[in-house]
Amino acid sequence: MGVRQFNAGQYWECHETLEELWVAEPADVRYLYQGILLIGVGMLHLHRHNYHGATTKLASGLDLLRPFEPSCMRIDVAALRSQAAWVLDVLEDGPERLEAALAHTPPRCMFTEPYEGDETVR
Repeated sequence: MGVRQFNAGQYWECHETLEELWVAEPADVRYLYQGILLIGVGMLHLHRHNYHGATTKLASGLDLLRPFEPSCMRIDVAALRSQAAWVLDVLEDGPERLEAALAHTPPRCMFTEPYEGDETVR
């Protein structure tokens, strides 16, 4: 559910869904959930034209996802990190680049293996 919300640009709803999983999960995979959540929060801040919020949350999410590359739980983490890093790279030129970052296709969670119900499979 959280991945579908993320891919649909429903970043607030994604945050609520993944936060429940992240808080309840004792294993290190909790940082996968938290990393996706933070990328979503960064995108939410971007849509609200909050430069500082967008850059800090995207950077934090990228850092948390690094150990899960290239994939984890069928999520193509490397692709997600690459897409989110592109947005962050655009924003590193300053707040005047918010519109340019918004014009780009947003990051998406892609799956490495299909299963019934997958909407986004590589």
